[in-house]
Amino acid sequence: MHGKGMNMNNDQIKSRERVSDHGEVYTRLREVNAMLDLVNHETQRIESKFLEPACGNGNFLLEVLRRKTEVVRKQFLTSQIDFERYLFSSTASVYGIDIQYDNVIECRKRLLTFLADSYTQLFKKTYKEEVIRSLRFILSRNILCGDATNLKNYEDDLIGKPIIFSDWQIISGNIVKRKDFIFSDLVERSSHREIPLWSDLDGEDEAFIPEPIEEFAPINFMDIGNE
Repeated sequence: MHGKGMNMNNDQIKSRERVSDHGEVYTRLREVNAMLDLVNHETQRIESKFLEPACGNGNFLLEVLRRKTEVVRKQFLTSQIDFERYLFSSTASVYGIDIQYDNVIECRKRLLTFLADSYTQLFKKTYKEEVIRSLRFILSRNILCGDATNLKNYEDDLIGKPIIFSDWQIISGNIVKRKDFIFSDLVERSSHREIPLWSDLDGEDEAFIPEPIEEFAPINFMDIGNE
C-alpha cells in the first residue's frame, strides 16, 4: 500500500527512489490489523470482496486471506471438498492493483504460498494439485499491474488498455461462473449509486448489477486454469 506520514523502516520501503517516484511505503502489520479490525465483520464473511488499489507486495490482502481462511478452517475442517470450495471463494474475493510489476508478482506469490501451505498442511496426504493450480489462476486474474489513478493496465503488452477484473460465483456445488468487467465501468457506476461493486445485497436494498463484457461457460472450480 502507498502511504504517507509514516516512519520509513527497512521493512516499509524497497528503495528511496521508489518512495520518491511512486510514494511507495508499505504498511506494517500493526497498522494493517488496526484498519482491518474496523471492518472485522466483513473479513469474517468468506465471499465479502476486498480491493486494494495500491496493494504493494500484499500486506493487506494477505491478512484479509488469513482471517478468511481461519473462518473456512473452523467451519469446514471435517469436509475436505467444502474446505476446498470455500478456500476458492475466499481467494476469489480479494483483488489488488499495483503500478510496480515486481510488487504484483511478489504479491501473487505470497498469497499463493500462504494458501497452498494452509491447504496442504491440513490435508497432507489428500490435497489436490488442481486446487492449487486454480488458486494460482485466480490470483493471476485478481492481482493486476495497473494504475489505480487512471484505471489503465500497466503490463508491458497491455499498457494503456482498461483494467479488467473477473467476478467468480459458485452457482451450484463445485460449478463456478466467471464474468469479466471493465474496472472503470464498475467505479463510475458504483460512485453514482454509492453502493458496493458487485453488490450482493438482499431484500429491499437496491443492488448494483453491472454489465459484463464477457461471460464464460460454467466450469468446475478445480478445472480453472487448465487451458
